[in-house]
Amino acid sequence: MATVLICRRFPGLSRVTAFSTTTRCKAESGSSKRKQKKEETPEAANTGTEPAATIQLLNPLGYKVLYNPSAYAKSRAASQQHAARNRGQALDGTFSSTGTAQVQSTFSTTSSQALPTIKNALPNPKFKPLLEQAVSAQPSAAQTKEEAEMEKTEMHDSKEDPRMFQKGRPEYQSLSYNKFELTEALPLEAADLILHSITVCKDKQSPETITDYFRKLSCLPVEQHAALRSDPRFHRLCSYAVESIQLFSTSELIDILKAFVRLVVPPTHPMLNAYENEFCRRVWDMNLEQLLLVADYWRCLERSVPSFLSILFSYANMHWKDLTLPQLVQLLYIIGEGRKSPTDLMQKLESLILKYLDSFTLEEVGTICLGLFKSISGISDHVMRKIGDRVTLQMEDMSSYALVNVLKMLRYTRIGHLPLLKQLGKVIPPRIPMINIQGIMHVALTCSSLHYYDEDILAAVAMSLPSKVTYCRSKDAAKFLWSFGCLDYEPPNEEQFYSSLIEQMHRKLHEFEKFPEHLLTGLLGLAFVQRFPDELIDYALSNEFVQKTRESKYELRKDLFTLGKSVEIECPGYKGSRLSPQLCKEITEMVLNFAEEEIYVRPEIVEAVSLLENMLGGPECVKSHMLLPHTRSSDLEVHLAMDGRPIPFNLKDATADKKLKDIGVNLTDDLLTQLIKGSSNSQSPMEVENEAKAHGQETVEEAQAPCTGGHAVFSDGASVIGDRLKVWPKSQRPLETPLSPVLAQQPREVKLAIQVSNRNHYCYCSKRLLGLHSLKRRQLRQLGYVVVELPFWEWFPLLKRTRLEKLSYLHYKVFNPALLSGAG
Repeated sequence: MATVLICRRFPGLSRVTAFSTTTRCKAESGSSKRKQKKEETPEAANTGTEPAATIQLLNPLGYKVLYNPSAYAKSRAASQQHAARNRGQALDGTFSSTGTAQVQSTFSTTSSQALPTIKNALPNPKFKPLLEQAVSAQPSAAQTKEEAEMEKTEMHDSKEDPRMFQKGRPEYQSLSYNKFELTEALPLEAADLILHSITVCKDKQSPETITDYFRKLSCLPVEQHAALRSDPRFHRLCSYAVESIQLFSTSELIDILKAFVRLVVPPTHPMLNAYENEFCRRVWDMNLEQLLLVADYWRCLERSVPSFLSILFSYANMHWKDLTLPQLVQLLYIIGEGRKSPTDLMQKLESLILKYLDSFTLEEVGTICLGLFKSISGISDHVMRKIGDRVTLQMEDMSSYALVNVLKMLRYTRIGHLPLLKQLGKVIPPRIPMINIQGIMHVALTCSSLHYYDEDILAAVAMSLPSKVTYCRSKDAAKFLWSFGCLDYEPPNEEQFYSSLIEQMHRKLHEFEKFPEHLLTGLLGLAFVQRFPDELIDYALSNEFVQKTRESKYELRKDLFTLGKSVEIECPGYKGSRLSPQLCKEITEMVLNFAEEEIYVRPEIVEAVSLLENMLGGPECVKSHMLLPHTRSSDLEVHLAMDGRPIPFNLKDATADKKLKDIGVNLTDDLLTQLIKGSSNSQSPMEVENEAKAHGQETVEEAQAPCTGGHAVFSDGASVIGDRLKVWPKSQRPLETPLSPVLAQQPREVKLAIQVSNRNHYCYCSKRLLGLHSLKRRQLRQLGYVVVELPFWEWFPLLKRTRLEKLSYLHYKVFNPALLSGAG
């Protein structure tokens, strides 16, 4: 019986669910209401983001084929071979006697319905017992017909599913192993006679005879293979073959290797070393068809042969123009399965992909994308877009498995192919229930990685997931949480969706010891949507887990920092583990150093800082820094009194900037700078205007106040009326917007956190903020800041306009009366 894990309830934290107490902290009234309608599309939007996480492919299989289900039928022989391969092997390298191979059934799973809420929560978790409980949790043996069907859907074959493209053309028969090849079964009596002849024959057999023996013995019924492999007479035959290996012709060696595949010889068997070395020696005497066939046999044996593949790729690099369409696809399949990407060869194969693109079957297109994805092969945007164009037109005829493989490569190349994504929103939602959990995860992850928000896709994923959640690996559960949090989407069944995934995270807690990155990925996704499962967070912030993150191949400190500081701000009642001050200091310094080099120097930020300093009275009134370093983006901080006057507070930066004082008066922009900063000058504004006329220069520039209704007033008498800048004498200055009596009685200050956003802060082609940036704005408000947006679709176009237009826009944003009244 599975042990139930219940988290503590902290004061001020709500949302108690089975296995975990998930808390949602309110930043302000009404913050829990989520916008779920599709956002307006700006005039210009693009995606150019860094990957949020490193993706490693693990058995992406089991997707049901919609247009040809028979292509994905699983055979009993495959299961028997898999079971036989998993059996033991003697230490001396010979096969152990294991008897008849048996098919092992997959254990059944329990329903993923949430358990009733339990009031008595566990005390402070002890991590070791918690891990033991997670490991010991076993699904129930009871299984309904519906669950049996679902289990069938979830079953997959990591070796066979990627090979289904080979059934599409007869040419693949000479390039790959066909386990469905019809052969005449060898009677047991005939096999015994062969083995007996090996024993009684004192002289070594000829290569032709040995090859014939292997061919015939490989035709034994599958259930006899294990007994044969453990037979000492078979070991002697293998020894004879190794001793005479150089005497065999290449075709004979290939036949023997094929026999090993049929007999499911373990990939670590010592005799295979001799065959690998011999094939490496003969590569340049073989043709491409033979090389691809041998590479496929090694793949079927599940043996890593990097040296052979390296020579094969060199051969292909010299003969790439001679590759036929099937040879190209088979080669890309081998490249993917070998997880190796020869750069010089890949550049040549790109041109062949374009050459054959219209002739590929849809399954072959999926195979090409999977091979490129597995081998981490770079591919040009042009080629990927061409592939996307082809898939868009025929997506409805494409199998779900092949389609998911295309999505993986689309995600890897960061190509926002909008027509494909829109078509995906029409085709994939009805298929979601028939796709296995790993395939669904890749669909969701593609949307989040490309920052593409499609409510139909996300809703279909959310509705299907709770009943499948027990099939999730720790990685799958984490990626689902990340994807929904990244896109800041809460589905209609949000409580069931999130509680089922949090329960699964508890069940898989032992896996996080090996893959700590997955726990942080999932918890950050939850934090984006204001959910904080305290027991999991307690473990993630513990010294024990922090040490595991140090041992990871990924840089996880920034993720720890984001999680730890978010809990600190949003969960004041949290009593669990926290990051050490020293670690927080180290990460803060790392983040700030990066910001100094990469963020603060961006043109849109530099321009905003410069103009704000001029408008508000100097560098002491503006500070460009990170108010929340754990959110990894910058802020422009401004303090205003309740009467709207800027308050100097950045004395350190102002002292360092003394050299930037005004030293003269130029017309237009510099005149405006002088007026706004209030620098002392013996000339009145009208005198300056007269001096400008004497030099034959204009004192006005075209200006536009985009959101002011055509009238913006600046300090020291400068105002924008329509598209003109006017400098008024003091007695003629227009009245500023009067403050309400209530505000006039409040001497408090308002702290502005100005956000200079870019496209990477929003969903693709949308004005919908991503989860991390929603989290940041929520936390800024909780800390008392008023958030002011300079959205990229407004600010970036202004960067190319006049200085006065930019100042007018910033004046409206900073001195908007609604900000002051709202803060009051």
